[in-house]
Amino acid sequence: MFDLLIRGGTVVDGTGSKRRVTDVAITDGIVVALGDLAGSPATTTIDATGLLVTPGWVDIHTHYDGQVTWDQELAPSSWHGVTTVVTGNCGVGFAPAHPDKHDWLIGLMEGVEDIPGTALAEGITWEWESFPEYLDALEPRSWTMDIGTQISHGAVRSYVMGDAGARNEPASPQEIESMKQIVKEAIDAGALGFSTSRTIAHRAIDGEPVPGTFAAEDELFGIGSALGELKSGVFELAPMGVAGEDIVSAPQEMAWMRKLSSSIERPVTFALLQVDPAPGLWKDMLDASLDAVQEGADLWPQVAGRPTGILTGFHTTFCLFDQIPAYQAITATNPSHEELLEALSDPSVRQAITSFTPEDATAAMLFEGAFEKTYVLGDPPQYEPGPERSLAGLALRNKVTPLEVAYDAMMENDGWGLLYLPILNYSDGNLDSTYAMLQHPRAALGLGDGGAHVGTICDSSMPTFMLTHWVRDRSRGERFELEWVVKKQTHDTAELYGLHDRGTLEVGMLGDVNIIDFDNLALETPTVENDLPAGGRRLLQRARGYVATIKRGTVTYENGVATGAYPGHLIRGTQNAPHLVH
Repeated sequence: MFDLLIRGGTVVDGTGSKRRVTDVAITDGIVVALGDLAGSPATTTIDATGLLVTPGWVDIHTHYDGQVTWDQELAPSSWHGVTTVVTGNCGVGFAPAHPDKHDWLIGLMEGVEDIPGTALAEGITWEWESFPEYLDALEPRSWTMDIGTQISHGAVRSYVMGDAGARNEPASPQEIESMKQIVKEAIDAGALGFSTSRTIAHRAIDGEPVPGTFAAEDELFGIGSALGELKSGVFELAPMGVAGEDIVSAPQEMAWMRKLSSSIERPVTFALLQVDPAPGLWKDMLDASLDAVQEGADLWPQVAGRPTGILTGFHTTFCLFDQIPAYQAITATNPSHEELLEALSDPSVRQAITSFTPEDATAAMLFEGAFEKTYVLGDPPQYEPGPERSLAGLALRNKVTPLEVAYDAMMENDGWGLLYLPILNYSDGNLDSTYAMLQHPRAALGLGDGGAHVGTICDSSMPTFMLTHWVRDRSRGERFELEWVVKKQTHDTAELYGLHDRGTLEVGMLGDVNIIDFDNLALETPTVENDLPAGGRRLLQRARGYVATIKRGTVTYENGVATGAYPGHLIRGTQNAPHLVH
């Protein structure tokens, strides 16, 4: 008897093979049979007739490092069919940690990843000092998904070098050796890799760049050699210029990354996005990555499936009105939502805010530029909007000012309305460049940042967007085949991190499954909720159309509602592939 039998679904198995109508059986958390299993007994049977059946999504770029210690559901990623995540990205994390550095590490995460420090301080119970002890603290916990993590440069550097490391002072040979040994110990204990950040856009809450931002080649190669000696782990980074802040350094970054990967014979994956100062730079980086592979390196540019876009409203980290004196006067008293809404409902307040004109010419130009690049998000949300949806475009059409358009849009939904400002991957006003990035043979899909940027960005819904927009709904350009998208965010992401036991629906693989009403799959508009520890605020986005999400054969979500089952656990190191039966 099977534990779970999924009957009659349209299976897209993650291998890239064409979809087919078949049954899937799971026992002891493992796929044990596919085919016509009519009449087979099972403890639980799900009728998936007319529904899409896929592997669970594998999201390799998240920041749930703190959240995993207090939250078993791990929303919002779990709402979008994700059954495996990798944390510890971009050089920030919470281990190793000297007892007197807890607040500093929290400030580092808060500054870089926009996670409220008060929530982290309230939510984390520090049960570790070393990285292996961090994994030991996670071991007995369970979640809706499996958790894999990486050891971060920021934590390692400050642990070894103290304040000098935090201030990005050069590391001595002895300090480099100490950092290498800590990383080696972490990989031995089960870390999936090492991460660092070299972009000056990543700063701690005190304004200091992330430790490791200016690390010299001897430090990077010294630490990286730990992965090479163990023949395990991925080297992940946010490189210089990733946010458009230093485009001149991009070729130099590529040079040392390809040299490092060849030297340690390990994958190096780095964030790659289209930036306005150099809209075509991504092409050069992708071409260079392919050249590097032909020379023996293993480089994986990590790309996003949609723009990195700031959400702005009355309760987000940044609001379009923040520089307007009339708005500042209202928010200075930290009003409740009801008090804020009452004040904004006053016609004289609306007039004072929407009639604002900066006196400084430079500020005026910035405002005008923002009006061209800021869009009304809408319901359902639009992530590839045309110029007609911009504040400037709507103002011209409706014969009002852009600030009036913004005011009215943010007042919608009882004052919870949102605007959308794509800051990366949208230099051309469309997603044609993203389409080209995604289909590149070395591109890894990631950068959703689940658990992070909770007051500005809500991109952990990207796995759902990949299906709704890129497969079904896109009208402004080419689309992708369903089979290709499923493989891209299951098999391919799992393989990059050595998780060979998941990512496809084949006999012997983990029973991680999504059952989806594809025709009705939809993203809901993001909402702002105060549900983090200490009442911390975050943006959340739900989806409709996930009939069931299954982890190791156990249903964790049914029609978007958590079942209270937590079959996910900690991943320690590379997971071997089973003997597949075809």
